[in-house]
Amino acid sequence: MIKFLDLQRLNASFQPELSDAIRRVVDAGWYLRGTETNHFEAEFAEFCQQKYCIGVANGLDALTLVLQAKKTLAGWEDDCEVIVPAMTFVATAQAVVRARLRPVFVDVDEHGLIDPTLLAEAMSPKTRAVIPVHLYGQLADMEAIWQFAEAHNLFVLEDAAQAHGIARAGRSQAIAFSFYPGKNLGALGDGGAVVTSDEELAEIVRTFANYGARRKYIHEYSGCNSRLDEVQAAILRVKLKRLIADNARRTEIAQYYEESISAMGCKDVIATLPHRASVYHIFPILSPHREVLQQRLYKAGIETLIHYPLPLHYQPCLKAFNGGERRFPMAEYIAEAELSLPMSPLLTDDEVKEVVQQIQLSI
Repeated sequence: MIKFLDLQRLNASFQPELSDAIRRVVDAGWYLRGTETNHFEAEFAEFCQQKYCIGVANGLDALTLVLQAKKTLAGWEDDCEVIVPAMTFVATAQAVVRARLRPVFVDVDEHGLIDPTLLAEAMSPKTRAVIPVHLYGQLADMEAIWQFAEAHNLFVLEDAAQAHGIARAGRSQAIAFSFYPGKNLGALGDGGAVVTSDEELAEIVRTFANYGARRKYIHEYSGCNSRLDEVQAAILRVKLKRLIADNARRTEIAQYYEESISAMGCKDVIATLPHRASVYHIFPILSPHREVLQQRLYKAGIETLIHYPLPLHYQPCLKAFNGGERRFPMAEYIAEAELSLPMSPLLTDDEVKEVVQQIQLSI
């Protein structure tokens, strides 16, 4: 079986460095807010070409903490609005709700990325921010989004949970990452981070993540406990050193997938190519016969996944925010047709060719 992502195989490729890193933490006897976390935060901030990095417990916390911090600094009221794409993982919108703000959905383009041309119609006097998601590892159209945000005085929070290595520098105000094990930069458990060059924002994010306290036992805000622990930080430091090379291998695999699938000339299987840069966290194809294709591939020894079968406006926990039952046709189409092919920097050329061959035999 060619797995969608063989984490055991992937993590074994980092040995013995991973075990050495874990042993180093155990031997040090300091497991939270220590040397490993400090080093990782500095290294990841530099990698992202930003001044500050705050390690947190997961990607959802990273998004939520930024919104809470900005809400506090800017004096946003509860129920101010944040524009989010209708096609993304639910955490993007859940973070808005957790911050006591209101998500407003907009449709995506054919690549699954937020469509900047639709931002204006989603605006209202209550709009305060927009969250572009770098879905599948593709870079959203940040130039158009920044221009729109600057014209309307909106805060931009980038959701880069799937885009380690592509969301860097530029005019970024804040970028939120997840280090869930399956990410391009994945821990051996949960983890996340906020990167920014805004010193005041960084300080408030860190304060909120530490029970709302800058100093021990002095709690300025009603915060939370959200930390990147020392073991995960040590693991991420090991993996960060290989991230550029691993992303390059993902690109090679994606190019082969795209060229081969395009050469098939089959209208029932479309490779959703990025129109900008990508680190190919996921390689999605679209098929009106997705379930049949998925079953055939599984019987042939190819594991695939679906990202994501329900757009945000159909999620039970978010239906109340879709006033008037608005429809988002492209998000709905992708939700019904998307199928994710195996993607890992450790896939061999033979395995990639086998995936393509079995697709051809299955259509």
